Amino acid sequence: MSPISENQRSEIIALIREGKLSREQIATKVGVSPGTVRAIKAHLTMGTYAEPSETEEVIEAMETTFGLERDLQIALRSNIEQIEQGLKIIDEGKEQTTEAGRIDITAEDKNGAIVVIELKAGAATPDSIVQILSYMGALSETQNKPVRGILVAGDFPPRVLYAARAVANLQLKKYSIRFSFETVK
Repeated sequence: MSPISENQRSEIIALIREGKLSREQIATKVGVSPGTVRAIKAHLTMGTYAEPSETEEVIEAMETTFGLERDLQIALRSNIEQIEQGLKIIDEGKEQTTEAGRIDITAEDKNGAIVVIELKAGAATPDSIVQILSYMGALSETQNKPVRGILVAGDFPPRVLYAARAVANLQLKKYSIRFSFETVK
């Protein structure tokens, strides 16, 4: 990640406080990624805006997380049956927007039920459960089919496991990454 200038940072903060533009619009206007805007907005909201060097580290970490989720999404879209046999992607290759937000992957299972797939780089949080349930609820309002969810993450802390157990139509899937190396001559 290339560091942002103090002018860019100031402009982002001013535009966030103005509240008229979306994260994507601010990113385009200032010439930074939406993840950068999101990180600065999160710190402003929490009142934890740090010194520039600390903020840049947080922004870089958030952009890395978004990159990992994007890479995970690309990999799963190419091999959706790794999650579950018989799944078919029905969102035309892009995140579906609902009243509750954007669904990472929308699929249909072999029984015709709609499957909301939410991806998390690293460990899932309790908010991940709320997020996927809100997507499922939003689709239930507009679809005349059963809706269920699959939350994919690198790990599931106990609180997330307990919450997921209370929802019959929600599955948790843990991913792992394996590298293989070969000598190049």
